[in-house]
Amino acid sequence: MKKLMLLSVVGMLIMSSCVSKKEFTALEAKQKETQDLLNTATVKLNSCLTDKAASDARVSGLQDQLADMRSTNLDLINTKGNLTTLTQKGAENLEKSLESLKERDLKITRLQDALTRKDSVTLAIVSSLKRDVGLNDPDIQINVEKGVVYISIADKLLFQSGSYNVTSRAREILAKVAKVVNSKPDFEAMVEGHTDSVPYNKGGVLVDNWDLSVKRATSIVRVLEDLGVNPKQLVAAGRSEYVPLVPNDSVENRATNRRTRILVLPKIDQFYEMVEKEMKNLAESEK
Repeated sequence: MKKLMLLSVVGMLIMSSCVSKKEFTALEAKQKETQDLLNTATVKLNSCLTDKAASDARVSGLQDQLADMRSTNLDLINTKGNLTTLTQKGAENLEKSLESLKERDLKITRLQDALTRKDSVTLAIVSSLKRDVGLNDPDIQINVEKGVVYISIADKLLFQSGSYNVTSRAREILAKVAKVVNSKPDFEAMVEGHTDSVPYNKGGVLVDNWDLSVKRATSIVRVLEDLGVNPKQLVAAGRSEYVPLVPNDSVENRATNRRTRILVLPKIDQFYEMVEKEMKNLAESEK
């Protein structure tokens, strides 16, 4: 562009030397017009170059966005596939959990039914013993636990305080117990003596509560034997003070812990035969 201007000036000088002033003035005006056009074209060119640079930048940005969108789209496709897999696995796990819950609920229902039936059978057996044998004294407790019939008799019904000699009232009560044991000739009857925690200090052949509890058990065994119980069925045991029902911290509690417990011990098949019999009796009574 500078060369063009220089040529124009040189041309003007040459022409001025060989053209008239009027022609020179016309040429000068023409040159100015050309220069103005050139300036305008230069401005437009610069503007176009600027617009092009901006467009190139936008294109580059759009290309970057497109690449990001393609990458995001690919990630979404992969995520969708993973979610589909996870959803299927989740559905399978949920179904398994529901099945497990159903099985657990069924087991719980069966256990509840079994417990209810067991309670009913236990009540029927205890009621049968009380009804048939006549053990209705509040100081005599009858329970059935794990296939064992427990007959617990308060100490005051059998012995004087600190003594192992059986009272006259005791024979009447033990006669009813003998009837229970004799009704189960294949069962064993273990007699347990229990004392409170007050030390035994009456002297004689007994040393302590161990001796007293065992001696009381053997005294009951002898009475049962006299009442016709087969001695092969009988077992004598002493527990001293070490299996209390309640803390030995009052007169009433110590009286509760002084007791004789008779365990009627069946074989497991015999117990279930007895349970089955009582269940039939219970079902018939409910009709």
